[in-house]
Amino acid sequence: MEEAVAARGCFIVDAQVSRDNDVLLTVESAEGTVDMDDCVALSESFQAIFDRDEEDYSLTVSSAGLDQPFKVLRQFLKAVGSEVEVLLKGGRKIVGTLVAAGEDSITLSYQAKEAVEGKKKKETVTKEEAFPLAEVNSVKPHIKFE
Repeated sequence: MEEAVAARGCFIVDAQVSRDNDVLLTVESAEGTVDMDDCVALSESFQAIFDRDEEDYSLTVSSAGLDQPFKVLRQFLKAVGSEVEVLLKGGRKIVGTLVAAGEDSITLSYQAKEAVEGKKKKETVTKEEAFPLAEVNSVKPHIKFE
């Protein structure tokens, strides 16, 4: 199945199978977006591999939603350079630019208000900080409404 997904310029984000054999395959485009034609083609590829007469299942192929947290490293790497919303364990939320991503950590550039020596008021400064993934609850694209 991974070959069929790669042939469409996509990668697998998640695959779930319920007790009732409901299969949910979530994919994301390596570049750009997943469209309906991608979902239909992948559904047909899946059905060619798994015979419905032998296996009783339902299949849903969908794209990873903008409001969904990243699950695999390729999603993080695709998002490098874009704004993300990070929720840390402990409840702290940071919106910033994803500068780098790896197997164990992510690096963000973000704005923070901090006390500056010699000044009474806190000032906005740009910080770049690495966060171990063990300290991160979720990372997802930041959606701005302007």
